[in-house]
Amino acid sequence: MKQAAEWWRGCVIYQVYPRSFQDTTGDGLGDLAGVTFRLPYIAALGVDAIWLSPFFTSPMADFGYDVSDYRGVDPIFGALADFDTLVARAHALGLKVIIDQVWSHSSDQHPWFADSRSSRDSAHADWYVWADAKPEGSPPSNWQSVFGGPAWTWDARRGQYYLHNFLKQQPQLNVRNPAVQDELLDTARFWLDRGVDGFRLDAINFAMHDPALTDNPPAPDDGSPRTRPFDFQLHRYNQSHADILPFLERVRALMDDYGARFTVAEVGGAEAEREMKLFTLPGRRLDSAYGFDFLYADRLTANVVRSAMAKWPTTPDTGWPSWAFENHDAPRAVSRWAPPEAHDAFARMKLLLLASLRGNIILYNGEELGLGQVDIPFEALQDPEAIANWPLTLSRDGARTPMPWRRDEAGHGFTNGTPWLPFGNDNIGRAIDVQEGDPRSLLHWTRAMLDLRNRHPALRGGALIPVETPHELLAFERVEGDERLLCAFNLGGDTIEWTPAGWTPIVSTGSIGGGTIGAWSGMIARRG
Repeated sequence: MKQAAEWWRGCVIYQVYPRSFQDTTGDGLGDLAGVTFRLPYIAALGVDAIWLSPFFTSPMADFGYDVSDYRGVDPIFGALADFDTLVARAHALGLKVIIDQVWSHSSDQHPWFADSRSSRDSAHADWYVWADAKPEGSPPSNWQSVFGGPAWTWDARRGQYYLHNFLKQQPQLNVRNPAVQDELLDTARFWLDRGVDGFRLDAINFAMHDPALTDNPPAPDDGSPRTRPFDFQLHRYNQSHADILPFLERVRALMDDYGARFTVAEVGGAEAEREMKLFTLPGRRLDSAYGFDFLYADRLTANVVRSAMAKWPTTPDTGWPSWAFENHDAPRAVSRWAPPEAHDAFARMKLLLLASLRGNIILYNGEELGLGQVDIPFEALQDPEAIANWPLTLSRDGARTPMPWRRDEAGHGFTNGTPWLPFGNDNIGRAIDVQEGDPRSLLHWTRAMLDLRNRHPALRGGALIPVETPHELLAFERVEGDERLLCAFNLGGDTIEWTPAGWTPIVSTGSIGGGTIGAWSGMIARRG
């Protein structure tokens, strides 16, 4: 560690999707009071921090990622007083609190946008990205929205197009404007002054684009399915402009004023590795970043893990990574990566692997239970992307289903009302009360694996050294000072012959011994 204040280096973050965590009002939607009520459960997992997905005032076109008041709590989640209570309780339990900041776009219901669209001379006229039509009336560029269709929408009041990289209800903020930057930083101060310990910066590589509005070139056809017009382009000009970097340095200066705070960027796209490293230049920009190495991988292979780890060498000029196997935007990993018959074995091996990675690790609520992806029928879909691209886009709703706290109770301990999404029958069987009563459950295993990580400096913050192995066997050493641990995982369904001479397992799952490591098995071992 560079300094004691870096509590976040190697930490475990538990992502809470508040809408699906715990309902205290009976409306079928989780709320902040529910999160506070369940904080002892989270603390007992052995995590260092919680990350709350957006709870800000919003019309909910994209479930809170369309913010209409950056300093308010949406009534479905409670009030500012509920947030203050949550922070105080979390801190009393030794948990840090990280919240989302959505700075690349707002809601079209935000007062800034209402003023901006009203006139080209209004106080907020330059707070969003506006552009004239081409001579024949078409949009200013060929840029496409992530959620489908053009990234430009015509607004008759201004007689111009406005940019939106996501839904048309999410107009792009003009973050290049110093006044917008100042307001965003003031908003960060607002939450820091309320005790927040850090921020996850949502889609931050979309914050600035090429001001010349140059058309994106077509993407080569690599054989991958193309479900959206967005997939047909190389996103060279609509995102990831170099002017983002000075803004991140302003963010870093603000965070340094508060001390012991943490920033992590979400970065997706073809240039994610390069951008994450630029965004996390040590001492100058953000503390960490995570991409989609695992979140959108359809298979978990040794090469996928090796490649991801190799991107973040232990060098002074390389930042610190964060890793997530699951989140609110990606299908549940155990459903993507394992056949149904291997669900339990794979889930245990996956948690052991996550606990052994170099970097911060992010555990998505329900991952500790082995919750699977739920097949949501079209008529029950809430996700605007899935509705627009049905049936080719796997619904994000399937990973946002409510937490099952009690198996045999109406509402399963989540709500006294009708839940906003179905639980899924398999997930009901993995309810927390069932797993609490079974010492062999994945919940108990998760607690043990996080405790193992916290007790071993090599796992928490040590170097990672790859080990040559056969076939689909993944192996690496974690080293810190005099401690050296071997981590080995069979990520496939076939037994592999392999004998690590001179190592004694300290923890293992699956079938290991007699010169073999069985399917979906893993271990951590020490010398001797």
